[in-house]
Amino acid sequence: MTRTIVESRTKTAIIGFDQPFCVIGERINPTGRRKLAAELEAGDFSTVEADALAQVAAGATMLDVNAGVVYNSNPNPNETEPPLMRRMIELVQGLVDVPLSIDSSVPAALQAGLEAAAGRPLVNSVTGEEERLELVLPLVKKYDVPVVAISNDDTGISEDPDVRFAVAKKIVERAADFGIPAHDIVVDPLVMPIGAMATAGLQVFALVRRLREELGVNTTCGASNVSFGLPNRHAINAAFLPMAIASGMTSAIMNPTRPAEMDAIRAANLLMNNDAHGAAWIRANKPVLAEGEIAPGARANREGRRRRRTA
Repeated sequence: MTRTIVESRTKTAIIGFDQPFCVIGERINPTGRRKLAAELEAGDFSTVEADALAQVAAGATMLDVNAGVVYNSNPNPNETEPPLMRRMIELVQGLVDVPLSIDSSVPAALQAGLEAAAGRPLVNSVTGEEERLELVLPLVKKYDVPVVAISNDDTGISEDPDVRFAVAKKIVERAADFGIPAHDIVVDPLVMPIGAMATAGLQVFALVRRLREELGVNTTCGASNVSFGLPNRHAINAAFLPMAIASGMTSAIMNPTRPAEMDAIRAANLLMNNDAHGAAWIRANKPVLAEGEIAPGARANREGRRRRRTA
């Protein structure tokens, strides 16, 4: 059974076919978030701190950390991103104990994050482009960490799922050349927006099944991509995630602070028999008691125990 091990200093998370779905919190990312980007450029990490704590409190298994800010004073990410990535990784792992995903397209930033990270983080990501493979895979091997493999290459992102599968297979094979096992590769088959491609959902479900059956790899995705451009996106995401889980997807990069999506994942874990005795579902849905209120049945249980003790 394929299992991808990720670790923080004190906690281990397992991505696997027989494991609860791995929720990788996406919020620590300035892409599309002008306020966060401006804060980071000014050296203000208050939103990063708040997002780290909120995502873990909401149930994130891991946190993705992206430092992709283009500074007005220095627009070269090869110079600005590595020190910012190091600072963010140190900050986040000082606040929360979940494993981290180091997210960058800049190899030097990936290395800076790997040097700063405790445990065994996930590298996000490598693509099928030859130059990228030659730069990232040696880092993955050197630090003995798992990696997200994104199914696009020098030709871009194909709408043909067979092409995306072929790219994923190529990355798995090239990783093997570096001594990186398939269980340390988490493939992102790329979820297309359903608003632009009506078959996008069907495509990714079929791809996930094929990746699991033929390559034996774990999978992930940017879950919100599927609903891009449509109204009521969270309802679409909440329907998509359990369907992806039933098809074999084992993780997603997503926003864990959205209750509808987290409820859908917890329900899917329960229905897929990846929630032992329903403990996580019951814990998440336990009613909140007012001050001084006693849970239903608690008084009777105590009275029953009292009677048994005095019998």
